[in-house]
Amino acid sequence: EKPNTPTMRFALCALLVAAALAAAEPGKTLVLYDVASIKDSHSQFFSGLKDSGFKLKFMSATSSNLNLFKYGERMFDNLIIFAPNVEEFGGALKETDMITKFVDEGGNVLIAVDENCRDPLREVAREIGFEIADQDSNVIDYSNSVDGNPVLIQASGFIKAAPIVGSAPAPVLFSGIGMARDEGNPLAIEILTGSSTSYVHALGEPIQDYPIAVGRSTVLVGGLQARNNARVVVAGSLQLFSNAFFARSEFGNKQFASNVALWAFQERGVLRAGNVSHHRVGETQSVYEYTVSETVDYSVDVEEKVDGEWVPFKGTDVQLEFVRIDPFVRLTLQNTNGRQHATFKLPDVYGVFQFKVTYKRHGYSSLLLADQVSVRPLLHTQYERFIPSAYPYYAGALGMMFGLLFFSIVFLHHKDKQKLE
Repeated sequence: EKPNTPTMRFALCALLVAAALAAAEPGKTLVLYDVASIKDSHSQFFSGLKDSGFKLKFMSATSSNLNLFKYGERMFDNLIIFAPNVEEFGGALKETDMITKFVDEGGNVLIAVDENCRDPLREVAREIGFEIADQDSNVIDYSNSVDGNPVLIQASGFIKAAPIVGSAPAPVLFSGIGMARDEGNPLAIEILTGSSTSYVHALGEPIQDYPIAVGRSTVLVGGLQARNNARVVVAGSLQLFSNAFFARSEFGNKQFASNVALWAFQERGVLRAGNVSHHRVGETQSVYEYTVSETVDYSVDVEEKVDGEWVPFKGTDVQLEFVRIDPFVRLTLQNTNGRQHATFKLPDVYGVFQFKVTYKRHGYSSLLLADQVSVRPLLHTQYERFIPSAYPYYAGALGMMFGLLFFSIVFLHHKDKQKLE
């Protein structure tokens, strides 16, 4: 019996459409919890993620079936860990190195802890550049306390990066533990910090040693964007994402939590570049061999992901370098509706060069572009026939030639008078 060809074609088309839709949706997200009630106490946060198109899968952090990889590939794009009290993760996550491997492979992680944070998540936070304070410690701030509770504070020390926290974030309600950033880690960023009057210590205990963090060095929410553009966020307050804190309309917890989560999961602050072009002025064809001192035009399209769609990037601080070993030319590209472009004169130096664009800003994914070209010296037919600055030497040479000619004529035609005996 012959197969039903139209049916097979329809099935194939359906599969292709489903694959295209799946590729356009935000990635699968694994949520790990230590108590099942967190699905109810933080339901608004999870509902917001679902409304943004994320597919959430909930599992206990101690489940023996936990795994982030299958056949060497990531099973999830994002990982949420709301399990600060877990002494040991289950399954393949018993070794916390699995979480750092997940990041190395391009996965994104959002972690929230509290004053009872245990060792596994402390180790993960330490790996990304943050030291969590001792157990049972709180962020204390009597000057910014809410409802007269010094460990329930309002915080407004936001990082100046609109892709992460928004353009004008409202103060957030915070209750939890503080962290200190590792100054030796240039990739770690302080997303939310305490005020100048905050410090980290156990409430009611006498202070005998200097606290791990004091004042604006107290990190409440920290983040990291790895060199592969994977992102990790560690929040010192699990309650920051809770329904109870979202219900306090005078604070901006709901919007802040949404912005930070979308940034962590690469739905905000993501850039891409394409349509790179470089050519001589007056031409349109890209070449990979230029001559010294030629005037060239360089351009590239840069787009930003906004609300799930790619739109022209509005930044005006993208720079281009023309590099051999060190930059010979460095200039800022002009932005015309996302088309970044510049025109400049090549240096009077030959060799192998690169058009290089390196864009790294807090909140945005990194752009690293490099196109290699050769710059050769002038051909012998390209040099000027007469150089104005050499006219004195030309005159000297001609003078010598005429002098020699005159001397030769005189010497050949001059005859001394014979002496009479």
